Amino acid sequence: MPLITSTTLITSLAILHLTVAYYLLMAPGKIAHHNLVVLIGASMGLPPPPTSLLPTSTSPALPLAASLLSLLSVSDLAAAALPSEIYTYYFAAQAPVRIIFLFALEGCIYASKPGGLLAWAGAEERAPSTGLAFTWGFVELVTWFWIYVTLRDERRELLVKVHDERAREEERTRG
Repeated sequence: MPLITSTTLITSLAILHLTVAYYLLMAPGKIAHHNLVVLIGASMGLPPPPTSLLPTSTSPALPLAASLLSLLSVSDLAAAALPSEIYTYYFAAQAPVRIIFLFALEGCIYASKPGGLLAWAGAEERAPSTGLAFTWGFVELVTWFWIYVTLRDERRELLVKVHDERAREEERTRG
């Protein structure tokens, strides 16, 4: 049995999404200059987030990103509230898709850094490959892999439980 259940992990990730969405709207500079963002971005050789993410930012991309994170959060919370037999199959199908998408996104972000394989002219000013984008994708990737592994363990335990119940039911009907 896993130490932390998949429901707890999914709920925690959804609350993290809501928190990040709030800070993207109210104080984007706190996220852009967070120690984890700076550390991961610098260790991967990615440029720091642009100065347009300072606390007085009026970037139109920030409300869009906050809205998408909020939508993702609410939909995950709604799915996690389903009965365990249903949400286990739902998220067991969702997790590999999200992992593959995030892995491809991380590869594109890293390859499009200035001087990278997919870099373009003027990438320093408007590159999507900042430490902020990479850190978000990395945290999501690790968390969804953890959720996937936890779901596999929980699903196996659920199948063993159902098998034992069916065996007991067959035993009662025979004898």
